[in-house]
Amino acid sequence: MANQKHINCLLRDYSRICYALLMNIERTEEQKFALAFAGAWTRLERRLDNALGSIRGISLAEYRLLRALGDAPGSQASRVDLAQAVGLTPSGVTRALRPMEKLSIVSTLKSKRDARLAIAALTPAGRELLDDADGVVNDTLRVVFRRSPELALRIEEMTDILGDFSR
Repeated sequence: MANQKHINCLLRDYSRICYALLMNIERTEEQKFALAFAGAWTRLERRLDNALGSIRGISLAEYRLLRALGDAPGSQASRVDLAQAVGLTPSGVTRALRPMEKLSIVSTLKSKRDARLAIAALTPAGRELLDDADGVVNDTLRVVFRRSPELALRIEEMTDILGDFSR
């Protein structure tokens, strides 16, 4: 019985291989790019997340929220604006900001125009944390780009290409 299951398994795998060969399925350049990009982002994300976590005690996701908030006019933004900036839902932003509020890194203000609208604001402690975290990110990226001089030389061009790609 076990041998029959093994044979069936081999036949099923063999048929998949034959199907792929018959269909002449090859990876396209676009697919190769997408996989290489995903792999590079995964490695970069892990490095930044580890550096931020071990040195400042925040995750890369939290840093991205703080950075978006720090870049907003007056270091204040609605949850909807933050969600658009970092690719989360407004409720996801609310969940992510809650622990930061407890640590007094961000605060919630009511909108002057619409009392239903909650505005996230960076506190002075949050600004200090963000400034420190910027240094950690910059130091980590310097190490990364030192290992890839070609990318370092073309960083502006690559940034423009990725900016176009993300729209």
